Amino acid sequence: MTPTAVIPDELSARRLLSRGQAVTGTLVIALLIGAPALHVVTGWGPGPVWYGQAAVAIVTAIYVAVIAFKLAMVFGAWGSPVLRFEPSDIDTIPREMLPLYTVLVPLHREAEVLPFLLKRLSQMDYPPEKLQILLLIEEDDDATRGALATIDLLPQFEVVIIPHSNPKTKPKACNVGLEKARGEFCVIYDAEDRPDPDQLRKSVLAFRLLADRVVCVQAELQYWNPWTNWLTRCFAAEYATNFSLSLRGLDRHRLAIPLGGTSNHFRTDALRALGGWDAYNVTEDADLGIRIARRGWDVRMMVSVTEEEANSHLGNWVRQRSRWIKGYIQTWLVHTRHPVKLWRELGTRRWIAFHLTLGFSTFTTLVNPFFWLMTLVYVFTGTQYIEALFPAVVLYLGVMTMILGNFLMMYCLMTGCMERGLHRAVRAMLTVPLYWGLMSVAAYKAFFQLLRPSRRHYWELTQHGLVDHASSHDEEPAGQPAKAPLPALTD
Repeated sequence: MTPTAVIPDELSARRLLSRGQAVTGTLVIALLIGAPALHVVTGWGPGPVWYGQAAVAIVTAIYVAVIAFKLAMVFGAWGSPVLRFEPSDIDTIPREMLPLYTVLVPLHREAEVLPFLLKRLSQMDYPPEKLQILLLIEEDDDATRGALATIDLLPQFEVVIIPHSNPKTKPKACNVGLEKARGEFCVIYDAEDRPDPDQLRKSVLAFRLLADRVVCVQAELQYWNPWTNWLTRCFAAEYATNFSLSLRGLDRHRLAIPLGGTSNHFRTDALRALGGWDAYNVTEDADLGIRIARRGWDVRMMVSVTEEEANSHLGNWVRQRSRWIKGYIQTWLVHTRHPVKLWRELGTRRWIAFHLTLGFSTFTTLVNPFFWLMTLVYVFTGTQYIEALFPAVVLYLGVMTMILGNFLMMYCLMTGCMERGLHRAVRAMLTVPLYWGLMSVAAYKAFFQLLRPSRRHYWELTQHGLVDHASSHDEEPAGQPAKAPLPALTD
């Protein structure tokens, strides 16, 4: 077995900031505080109002750039040559010629959904003798291991126990699984996933047709419970827009694609060459997509759907979203430690797209509340308190961005709903600014967790099984399986 390479420390989120970033950040903060103070004391240099105007102008320009980029990706999706296979194409590669395929399934406190997961994976349209399905279970996860003890596993399933150590994250578990992977290709599925039965065969066909530099094929994700409540409607619309439109736009322009956390199919040898996943990054998928691009390799989108359970409880949603945002910030900080080197490796177009996709988009989520507050101040008090911060050009651009930009973002979400057939969710998009407000709440939770070393790499678990599986279109087994001994555990 080829040992997995080690991720260089400069590409790991184990540290929040490099020395250069810490020094630069300190100097910037000192300048922003010290320069206005110096003017107040000595009268030298621009005053605080000038700095306020400059800050508002810069942030407004970032808003315009982010919105324009998102629109370009959504509208660019229509001409994207995504990988699309008809049922007749699947038999191009005879079953006896299919390679060994490894499926990594990280599990943590998933006793509730485990029987449904095993049923779905056992029904994949792939020769069982050429499947290696690794169930990655934490050593101290007694609940999942106890549920597993009631199930008689098929031969293609193997249980891998993840030794108790920090950080306790999904990428660390996946790295342990990668060490044991024997397949030419491998994929990650989460506990609640419902992949298309023929997805593995489509992936093999895609890799056989594509150049070797394509080391990952990303399937599309969507939710099987969009109608549970308003939150799941918004969540489903967001996923529809992202996977059916935005990522296809990135694919069309060959920009770096931040991977989804599941249903990303890899050439196993290339994944090992990359060093696997960063165990300290809580959005290891997005980080890996950027590292693939920096290596000069490609990711392609494939039309094959994996269904997931949308969060229907607000607290659970905030925990999941704050983890995602925390990981986006980690990823952006990691890859900007050496910005010139990043630019040389990505090229100008990919370098700009990286900042607009991860860094600036997250930044706007953090500053949204300040602009909402200034809008309220204007509504209730007029211009007397904020007029000085908004020169005419910035004011008009900001108003246009707020009105037209919000409308266009709602339109994109509506388009995503129509693309996925979520017609009943279109009306809910009129209230989506409330959803964006919740995203800002999650963003600040993520930001403050990053400031606390004890919470910086903490993996906030997303609870699955909140919606009855039987309420979906998937037929679940009736009753409980018979008791069977726990299968042999792999150390």
